[in-house]
Amino acid sequence: MASVGQATRAGRPAGVADRPSRRTDRSIKRSNAAYDWDDFDPDLYVKVNYQELHDDDAAILGRVGQYFEHEASRTRGLQGIDVGAGANLYPTLTMLPYCESVTLFERSSANRTWLLGQRECYSEIWNPYWSVLTERPPYEAIDPRECFLKRMAVRYGDIFRPASRERWGIGTMFFCAESITQQEREFYTALDNFVGMLKPGAPFAAAFMRESRGYRVAGIDFPAVSITPVDVEHRLEPLVDYLEVHPVVSSKPLREGYKGMILALGRKRRARS
Repeated sequence: MASVGQATRAGRPAGVADRPSRRTDRSIKRSNAAYDWDDFDPDLYVKVNYQELHDDDAAILGRVGQYFEHEASRTRGLQGIDVGAGANLYPTLTMLPYCESVTLFERSSANRTWLLGQRECYSEIWNPYWSVLTERPPYEAIDPRECFLKRMAVRYGDIFRPASRERWGIGTMFFCAESITQQEREFYTALDNFVGMLKPGAPFAAAFMRESRGYRVAGIDFPAVSITPVDVEHRLEPLVDYLEVHPVVSSKPLREGYKGMILALGRKRRARS
């Protein structure tokens, strides 16, 4: 069973968890632009990472579902965004009860094609993920297939060239900012831009690999920045009214080269009067 560590807290209430990642030891850190993201293989990535529900993902889902129920249960008709959606539907599923639309903001053409395919033919592999969420009433009340088909929109998006600022009322960003570059400054830029796309007061969930050394998909190496919960907390704290950061440790890690996950739950800072 996955262990979700005690949250560190900032702002009013607390709430953030982490997904570990580790920076490579090479002297030259490659930027996001150095990689051809259209070569990413989403089918293989899903088979390796999401074909079965792992204890760490289940722990994250439960925590995010609880947080969004608390933060958004009195709200309907939000515009949501999943930044760097990749080949992973479960961040979008956490937002479905509260949104009239969810934009899946994704740079890779291969991933966009995969996401559009899921809209037309929602895979059964996501059923166990949804079952975790249906422990909470807002999720139990809707049909995820129907809502995903009607409410999701796939859009080309580059986190380093963000879309309209302060547009979305709820957001997620899972395993993106730390897994698209080797450069720490680009990781921080991605975090800043993600929060910048949200409306003041918007709740969000972000997950990260902890101390990752990078990862390989279909024989192609992809980058990572090695981060810890402290890195996430220090960057997000000035941007929020509320923040929790949780370390997440699995009893059965997927691979070598990382030390768990990090989950951050927050609410974007409102304008000061």
